[in-house]
Amino acid sequence: MELLPMAVVLLDPNGRILHANREAVAQFGNALNAVMRHPYAQAAMLDMAGEGAVSTQYELTVPVRRFVQVTFAPWHLDWGAPEWRSDAIIAVLDDRSEADALDRMRADFVAYASHELRTPLASLIGFIETLRGPAADDPAAQRQFLTIMAGQAARMQRLIDRLLYLSRVQRLEHSRPKELVSTQDIQDRLMDETAVLLRDADASFRMTVPEEDVFFPGDEDQIVQVILNLVENAVKYGGAGVAVRLTIETNVQNGLSIVVGDNGPGIEAQHLPRLTERFYRVETRNAVAQPSGTGLGLAIVKHIVDRHGGKLTLDSRLGVGTQCTIVLPLAL
Repeated sequence: MELLPMAVVLLDPNGRILHANREAVAQFGNALNAVMRHPYAQAAMLDMAGEGAVSTQYELTVPVRRFVQVTFAPWHLDWGAPEWRSDAIIAVLDDRSEADALDRMRADFVAYASHELRTPLASLIGFIETLRGPAADDPAAQRQFLTIMAGQAARMQRLIDRLLYLSRVQRLEHSRPKELVSTQDIQDRLMDETAVLLRDADASFRMTVPEEDVFFPGDEDQIVQVILNLVENAVKYGGAGVAVRLTIETNVQNGLSIVVGDNGPGIEAQHLPRLTERFYRVETRNAVAQPSGTGLGLAIVKHIVDRHGGKLTLDSRLGVGTQCTIVLPLAL
């Protein structure tokens, strides 16, 4: 079993795991028991007859979404001595999560892009028709319309970039990162990238990280992207003069805690459970003056945190501010 290149599990006649090879442990880890206990898997084992094999495929939603195909076959153990003769079940697991994610990515991209791009595209078409007609000889109107058109085009570009990034994150969500990430490396990158983000913003930013370098399993690019998304939200929606703080510490239940908070206007409690949904936006009384986002930033954050086996908590109070807390494990 250890020499086989695919994930293989040996079960007793009651479906209890006797042995899982290295590939099975590497692919599924702690989710292996959930895979074997799934009702579809249990039903497939009951359907085995004689020497025939039976296959089934099903979806797991916890801890992350996975799509698995399992093939069961009876296996008679006979190693000479009577006490080593028994019946067992061999299970070959095929993780089809990435292929399933690609299929969903194509369908989702078409659905979401067509829905969200319709408004700015309609605006562009309307302005082009105006420039060709009534404003053809009006330089002042042309400058005004071209400025608005540039803003709409930039909005579509941001939306497409976010959709593509979200699709890539979802495609890898079932695969836990194994590389080690350094808090000092994260700090160095954030020093440069937040400077660009805050260059023209009326906001202050303070970052606190552990003095001693801490290493933890993760995808450095994704961790930096998570923090930048949260800081960008705080700057964008925190109002003039908002104070944004980032704290990274390791004294939270043997995990790494990343906290991004601000002293902005806050968010009403009924919106908090839905903030990580795609395209969910909080409409406020200042919606006209407030910058428009894609509604994908926190959805990206959630999927990245799930991939790292972490936990995301959102807390906000009106007139006090908003705080996002992420706790990541320090070991695989």
